[in-house]
Amino acid sequence: MNSAKKVSERLIKKYPNRRLYDTQTSSYITLADVKQLVLDREEFTVVDAKTDENLTRSILLQIILEEEANGTPMFSSDALSQIIRYYGHAMQGMMGSYLEKNIEAFIDIQNKLAESSKGFYEGKPFSPEMWTQFMNVQGPMMQGMMSNYIEQSKNLFIQMQEQMQNQTKNMFTAFPFGTGEKNKK
Repeated sequence: MNSAKKVSERLIKKYPNRRLYDTQTSSYITLADVKQLVLDREEFTVVDAKTDENLTRSILLQIILEEEANGTPMFSSDALSQIIRYYGHAMQGMMGSYLEKNIEAFIDIQNKLAESSKGFYEGKPFSPEMWTQFMNVQGPMMQGMMSNYIEQSKNLFIQMQEQMQNQTKNMFTAFPFGTGEKNKK
């Protein structure tokens, strides 16, 4: 990370009493305040006040947990169970990358839609309320588009998995392992 970015990045310290201290504003903040920083796209790092251990991910996961508990959850129990099953699995790194790429693709689609519809809303950026209005009108079309995207993404993932299996088989056939039958002398 370059020093210019490091200077502009907000530092939040987490104390043993579970309180979060924003060093930029010299005040204690809540998880709701941290969530607002995320929504405002502000760069920040949360560190343990005693050890300097980076706690940013755990704080973000805590915010997701609160969001999932309140209102309409984004993840079904089945989806969460599937994610948990990938921890410790040989495909864990690939799954994380796969999810990240899909989220990036979704954001790109959202940005393109917002850009192409600027004329309709006098050049204003889409607010959450505008997205709600847009989705009420365009919801069925968007659902179809996302279903197609998900199906394509699923097919690509399956192809990638099959390619890896074939490469692994090809790699191991070069080794002098038995074919499963007892070696005859």
